[in-house]
Amino acid sequence: MPLSKKDQLVELNKINKNTLMETLKIEFIDFGDDFLVARMPVNSKVHQPDGVLHGGATAALAESVGSYAAQLFSNLDEVFVRGIEITANHLKSVKSGYVYAKGTFLHNGRTTQLIDIRITDDNDNLVSICRLSTISLPKKT
Repeated sequence: MPLSKKDQLVELNKINKNTLMETLKIEFIDFGDDFLVARMPVNSKVHQPDGVLHGGATAALAESVGSYAAQLFSNLDEVFVRGIEITANHLKSVKSGYVYAKGTFLHNGRTTQLIDIRITDDNDNLVSICRLSTISLPKKT
């Protein structure tokens, strides 16, 4: 019997143990055939000195979602996925609550992938737009 979506998310979140994702409290909360969503709490641990969400924490959230989305939709028995480039345009400040990252594919090729990651706040306001390029490389046999 296949795992329920809730159980699949529990399994997915186990990868966060002892990583930057655990430190930032990034949690995967939804996925589908072509997307992945995670959230991260906004508090003093991810603030800039002036009390708003640090762009580096936002980029870490975006890269976590984009990289793992690329892995979810790849055959990891044959390839491994690595990030090549990330861009982030920050549009709005956030002081508290959660930010949510939804990664969707703009291109999901055999070798390269381009993932669009939209970061929103608790009120669904657009906070940042990020793009992550990844590459799938063959595993050595």
